[in-house]
Amino acid sequence: MSNQKKQGFVMRSLNTIERVGNKLPDPVTLFAIFALAVVVLSAIFSSMGMSVPDPMNEGEVIEVRNLLSSEGILYLFQSMVGNFTGFAPLGTVLVTMLGIGIAERSGLISAALRGLVTSVPKQLITAALVFAGVMSSMASDAGYVVLTPLGAVLFAGLGRHPLAGLAAAFAGVSGGYSANLLLTSLDPLLAGLTQDAASMLDPEYAGQMNVAMNYYFMIASVFLITIVGTIVTDKIVEPRLGTYKGDVKEEVDYLRPEEKKGLWAAFISLIVVGIGVALLALPEWGPLRAGADSIIDSPFLQTLVPVILIMFFVPGFVYGKVTKSIRNDKDVANQLSETMSTMGSYIVLAFVAGQFVAYFSESKLGIVLAVNGAEFLESTGFKGIPLILTFIAISGFINLFIGSASAKWAIMAPVFVPMMMGIGYSPELTQLTYRIADSTTNIISPLMPYFAIVIAFAQKYDKKVGIGTLISTMLPYSIAFTIFWVIMLVVWMLTGLDLGPGSPIFYTK
Repeated sequence: MSNQKKQGFVMRSLNTIERVGNKLPDPVTLFAIFALAVVVLSAIFSSMGMSVPDPMNEGEVIEVRNLLSSEGILYLFQSMVGNFTGFAPLGTVLVTMLGIGIAERSGLISAALRGLVTSVPKQLITAALVFAGVMSSMASDAGYVVLTPLGAVLFAGLGRHPLAGLAAAFAGVSGGYSANLLLTSLDPLLAGLTQDAASMLDPEYAGQMNVAMNYYFMIASVFLITIVGTIVTDKIVEPRLGTYKGDVKEEVDYLRPEEKKGLWAAFISLIVVGIGVALLALPEWGPLRAGADSIIDSPFLQTLVPVILIMFFVPGFVYGKVTKSIRNDKDVANQLSETMSTMGSYIVLAFVAGQFVAYFSESKLGIVLAVNGAEFLESTGFKGIPLILTFIAISGFINLFIGSASAKWAIMAPVFVPMMMGIGYSPELTQLTYRIADSTTNIISPLMPYFAIVIAFAQKYDKKVGIGTLISTMLPYSIAFTIFWVIMLVVWMLTGLDLGPGSPIFYTK
């Protein structure tokens, strides 16, 4: 009876989340509303004479600027185009996706993922599946479409429960958004928003930040998520599912000879490109080193976006030529165009988000809110580990209702990044805590864009699978990832290690 009540409560909660989330406006509309709200609030607070001491210049005061004044209205019209084209993540994301798009559409990423999980011993298949899921984040959302059904097929072909394979892949893909051995398209996207938010308080500090600000922590997280995901699958999820009694039989789609040949050629080309980049960046005479004392102090970290483009484009092109998925320059142009056509919704979102972020900065509402918020937190003594854990909880809760990682961070960064800087925590740390919360709750958010697709994959093996079934299967991953990721973050903070190249935990003026 108690189990029925507990299940009823869980389902009621999920239904509420789904209803509320579905009633929220589209992210484009949401940002338009927020931008309008900033304009109106700037007029209200300006008329009230709201101001705060300038945290960067002692003795000076920052006042809220009225965007509905004559000067403010002129700014709204004059800045509209610049707010869009100057939106920090826009150019970096589009440039990055050019390289990733070729690697994906030529078939390289799909073949690499299939090759990885089909070439390991059976006893390591779970770990390989979770690891491949983590690494699939380098190709944006490809892991959901390629790896999730492949995990079910692999487990079914090995006589194991296919839903356990699907769950392991799904957990790896979702958890992997904050873990990778390589930089992904999400890194420059979030970093641009973080830099914009940090520049409201300290433009000089924001100017030296780089897209690899969480890279060291991401590398360590790959092994954490792989180990935890493997244990949860083998010790909790698969035993709970029991023996598969369905009649769906699967044959594993192994790599064809031309795909293997293409993978080797792509791998060799990646090594050659890597050596070339190293020669440009590591020696003191290297153009990307520019005579700097160390690689961290060099311009190299500011050139990571074109480096990512090249590191994906060249292997993707080589693979396509070997496998004949790219025959001439027209094929390359078509694949690049197809990639950019999928970015249409993001470009529209970038336009309205760019206005919101610019208005928030121009009105000085961000600084006023950050300074007052920081003073409040200091007066309560609420800081350190408890504050970080609270921020993770808030971010995770919001993620249950708004699925897009970039949309959430575009809303949250202008508020929380300066506020956390005001009490001594770096923008890099604030971004990292957000990414942990986002990744761990993606697994159980019914409003995550690919959640319905994963359910459809699962229903191939069990027609009764619904939202409740999938979330109850994925909940152990979400809980375990959160616990162990938080533990690793706490240990990392206590050691004081940088989160990425030149990216400290604490912020100092």
